[in-house]
Amino acid sequence: MGLPIIGIVCCRWRLESGHFYHLVGEKYLAAIAGTGGLPLLIPALGARDHAQILALVDGLLFTGSNSNIEPEHYGGTPLADDFNDAARDATTLPFIRAAIAAHIPILGLCRGAQEINVAFGGSLHQQIQTLDQMLDHREPEGDIDTMYGFAHPIELVPNGLLHRLYGQQQAMVNSLHQQGVKQLGHGLVAEAIAPDGLIEAFRLADAPSFNLAVQWHPEWQYADNPLSMAIFNAFAAACQAHYQHKHFA
Repeated sequence: MGLPIIGIVCCRWRLESGHFYHLVGEKYLAAIAGTGGLPLLIPALGARDHAQILALVDGLLFTGSNSNIEPEHYGGTPLADDFNDAARDATTLPFIRAAIAAHIPILGLCRGAQEINVAFGGSLHQQIQTLDQMLDHREPEGDIDTMYGFAHPIELVPNGLLHRLYGQQQAMVNSLHQQGVKQLGHGLVAEAIAPDGLIEAFRLADAPSFNLAVQWHPEWQYADNPLSMAIFNAFAAACQAHYQHKHFA
């Protein structure tokens, strides 16, 4: 039996040389490969060939990135010195809707979670740290272990998907973002909440296949974290089921 193919949409990145590259962090590849998937990188070339790609993959992972979604997609205000990735927006936003319609399992992490929200008509806080009574969700300064260290607890929604997967109602997570859910998109329901009320995880309630979006980075040292393993194992199982149905039903 082969491995399920997990598509991972790249970020379009301009290096100092002026050349553009399409990139995915190795930590995402390691988490997919380590839980039984075969990663397939999808360049950020806009809304094209979605049907052909969806026929090939058994799941889609939408990763984090240093870039933010262009605010025009959710009614936000352009920010000075904001780092955007229009090519990725043009690829992921229609891709997410097409994947759900095609019953393809999806998992969104950090920017990827925000993309799922925006794809279904949701909006984002653009600078959470400037809002009254909200935590500063940006990563702390220091080495990489400090940046990805536990930052705050989350409360899992009782009897939600994430609660059922993990088996506990509270967990500690890292935090490396300044944007996050302001208003959930159509059909999306919360799965976890931060102490300041920010929605940290959600899913499309009536989707026919597995889908989950989380604002933190479970891919970082995933094998050492029970919550991360619960998320990636559930995603892997859904992708394996899709693979088996496609090839052996």
